[in-house]
Amino acid sequence: MRKVHYGWWVLFFSFFSLLTVQGARLSFGAFIVPWEKSLSTGRGMISFIGTLSFIVYGLTQPLVGKLIDRWGVRQIFSYSALIAGIGIILTVTVSTPLELWLWFGILASIGFGGASSVAASIAVTNWFNEKRGLALGIITSGFGAGQFFMVPLALGIIQEKGWEAASLVLGSILAFLAFPLLLLFLRNRPSEMGLQPYGGSSDNQSDIKTNTKEKIKGSNSSFWRHRGFWCLILPYFVCGFTTTGLMDTHLVPLAHDHGFSASTTGTAVSLLALFNVIGTLASGHFADRWSNRWMLVTLYAVRAITVFFLIYIHQPYFLWLFSILFGLVDFSTVAPTTLLATRYFQSMNVGLVLGWLSFGHQVGSALGAFIPGWLFDLTGGYSLAFLTATIMLGGAVVLSFLLPHEAQKRKEEQQVVIQ
Repeated sequence: MRKVHYGWWVLFFSFFSLLTVQGARLSFGAFIVPWEKSLSTGRGMISFIGTLSFIVYGLTQPLVGKLIDRWGVRQIFSYSALIAGIGIILTVTVSTPLELWLWFGILASIGFGGASSVAASIAVTNWFNEKRGLALGIITSGFGAGQFFMVPLALGIIQEKGWEAASLVLGSILAFLAFPLLLLFLRNRPSEMGLQPYGGSSDNQSDIKTNTKEKIKGSNSSFWRHRGFWCLILPYFVCGFTTTGLMDTHLVPLAHDHGFSASTTGTAVSLLALFNVIGTLASGHFADRWSNRWMLVTLYAVRAITVFFLIYIHQPYFLWLFSILFGLVDFSTVAPTTLLATRYFQSMNVGLVLGWLSFGHQVGSALGAFIPGWLFDLTGGYSLAFLTATIMLGGAVVLSFLLPHEAQKRKEEQQVVIQ
């Protein structure tokens, strides 16, 4: 019987950790209405807590790459899960929004930032030479899987036992399950175990290039002057605004305000998460075979159409249809964006570039969490927020079209080792 390459175990534990840690983070929307009632405050105030969380999460991303350079992905990934778990558990002690800002908005969010797609992408990049796009798609699907399992879990516990019990359960999963598993089984790179990455080593530096010869060489700051960087980070900003910012924060309260039952809302969230997993897995699979530039153009265009039609949804079956369509293109942008970054900037510190891309995504998420809540308090609805998001997605389509063309040997990816 052929032995399973340890890279697949690294992939599994990275996936599981994103499922639990980011699933807990994506459960924020389930707590908005209970926190409003418990703390006697408005939606704008609670939305700002989400904004603070995204800002802290985003600010940690460039730092995560540097910390991993020094301490290794195993230490940063595992202890970040522990910090996130402790922060969530401590929210049960709050009596004012300020305390919630401290425990969830800052402490837990530092942990969310460390146990993020940046750490998981670095682990996968170091362990996979072949099927890297598929591997990136699998770990990205951990976000959707977390949404599928953790958000309905939180909604169910909140309905039966209250939000405090839900916080204890989610925090305990991170602190007492994800943390020890990562610490015990994750490994930084194949050389620590006397192994080569999956697919073997590659010494041919010319395997990955662009038609326009815009592969970056030089200092670690030169990527700021590259067209590809800005055509990746600005659409990724819009991606954050419309996914983890707008939808993951406000879909549950939107459904509540439209009079949908808890079971209808839970079904919508589960469908979105399930098809998010399907979409991200498919995206990773096709990222190894298709033009990532055209994938991003298509994904942002489809997302723009679905967000626009959400304005007119008032029936349960239309809400479920939206969840299916939006789920398919939700996190599907991550694999092609990450893969393009490793190709454009493969001669540099890719961890730093990925950190800045993730920072742009989280800034978008922060604004996507706060602005719709603020507009809701001003207008009494979400229509203006959805229209704004649709226009922004149109801009993301144009910028993705302007990305440098790629011409890459599909059968073998060069290993980009994060030193």
